[in-house]
Amino acid sequence: MRSYNSYINGEEVSSGSWVYTIKASAVLTDTLQSLKLKRNLEKGKRDDGESHPDVVARCDITSDEQLDLALESAKNAFSQWSTFPIEKRLEVGTRFHQEVLDRKQEFIDVLIEEGHPRKLAEWEVSGILQSTDSDAVNLWRKQLLEECQIGSRDLKLIRRADGVVTLSPPQNAAASNSVGGLACLIAGNALVVKAPRSCSYGVMYVCREIIAPILEEVGAPRGTLNLVCGTSSKIMSRWMDSPLVNDIFFFGSSERGIKIGTEAVQKGKKPVLELAGNDVCVVWHDADLDCAAEALTECFFGSGQICMVPKCALIHPAIVERLVDKLHTLVSFIQPGLPEEKDVLLSPVLRTEEFFRFLDDAVKAGAEVITGGVRVELDGTESPTGPFLAPTLVKIQGLKDARDIECVRKETFFPLLPLIVLESEPDDVSLSRVIEFINSNEYGLRNSFWTSNEKTIEEVVQRVNNGGLLKINDSHIGFVPYLGTHGGTGLTGGPFGELNYPMLRTTHLQGVSIGHGIRPRQSVFEYVASKKDV
Repeated sequence: MRSYNSYINGEEVSSGSWVYTIKASAVLTDTLQSLKLKRNLEKGKRDDGESHPDVVARCDITSDEQLDLALESAKNAFSQWSTFPIEKRLEVGTRFHQEVLDRKQEFIDVLIEEGHPRKLAEWEVSGILQSTDSDAVNLWRKQLLEECQIGSRDLKLIRRADGVVTLSPPQNAAASNSVGGLACLIAGNALVVKAPRSCSYGVMYVCREIIAPILEEVGAPRGTLNLVCGTSSKIMSRWMDSPLVNDIFFFGSSERGIKIGTEAVQKGKKPVLELAGNDVCVVWHDADLDCAAEALTECFFGSGQICMVPKCALIHPAIVERLVDKLHTLVSFIQPGLPEEKDVLLSPVLRTEEFFRFLDDAVKAGAEVITGGVRVELDGTESPTGPFLAPTLVKIQGLKDARDIECVRKETFFPLLPLIVLESEPDDVSLSRVIEFINSNEYGLRNSFWTSNEKTIEEVVQRVNNGGLLKINDSHIGFVPYLGTHGGTGLTGGPFGELNYPMLRTTHLQGVSIGHGIRPRQSVFEYVASKKDV
């Protein structure tokens, strides 16, 4: 069993209260006994957690006093850390990438123990590696400092760190998203990360065992990184009210996130919001259907409980039958299983009542259920009490009234993919309607498009303006070097939403001019004078 105290001002501190992580496969195999074990350990009725084979980790619950101390420590560390040379701070990113590469399998195993299906865990770690490789470090360097010489002046555009950044990662992918704080640190901010009570293990592993030691090695001041754990609403309230907090980096639902963003602005803090997604994937008549079908099955990673998977497909009527057949075949191979098992994609779904409400709404509106629509047990057999939902495809005729259906209009957080068959009309008209549909989406995380026609690609790239990321003939969820992994518009990122580079979002721009032999009075009029000479 790994044991993590709160980490504040470079020291391990404990309140004496713990939250325990039970191995996910044990919970799936014997849910009642596993939950009983967890409850008794946390209430102090058992003390065999360290030796119990199903207990993988425990995390200290940070006290109110320690929460305040974490902010004070970060504030004190910021003034020194922000003055570290850029190259020294960038070294943290380079070292982190190598350390994750060296511990890749260990990191994957931690995520699996926490409940991430193997394929999902591999994808997450792969994304972390791609977003911290040498290309990313080179981009960070450009983002932090641009220099040029014009005439007798050395000019600089410098990104200055905002100060204390607090980060609240999501419960569905807490560990991988907490890595977003790495860029905030490299920018020169001090960071306080909250590990969610329900999934504290992975966050503590990556931050305490990988990031914290690297900061110590490069000489970062104590308090540059602080790790706390507790109830999200209570910690968020303290962060919101504290004058020591500059930025609040929040992952979660749009409903809660937009309110947090509004309150943060009212209290003089910068919100950095990563909220819900309702991504559209379009398959045109000249698409590579095998590849497009594969991309659509990415909807079912983690049973759809990921914001950046495709949530809705728009399909050209000329290829709908062929694509649906291919997709149906691929989906038939997606089965539940223990997270350790090879190729498992599905996770248990807790809010099954919402799934069936969305499904019933679609059926009442005329949608056809192609496959799925039932709960299943660990072995894949249908069951009214199964912890999994079978991957579900529903076909909807026509784009015109599609948004009247809930599973099209709202984000789904379960394995349900609506396939909307476009009306039969001239391609130019149809394409315009598709682009209008994408641009009018209330959400704006990712969009993807499958076509082999260069003119179609050009038009889509030029006209699609909603979303943080647009992918053409590419994996919808795959990570791309250089481009950000998160960020979006509308209900995804709020009024300041865009493709999210945390390094840019938690800094502000400052210009610097260093003159050489400049006469002040002459310099005031030098531009106008130079134009008169012309």
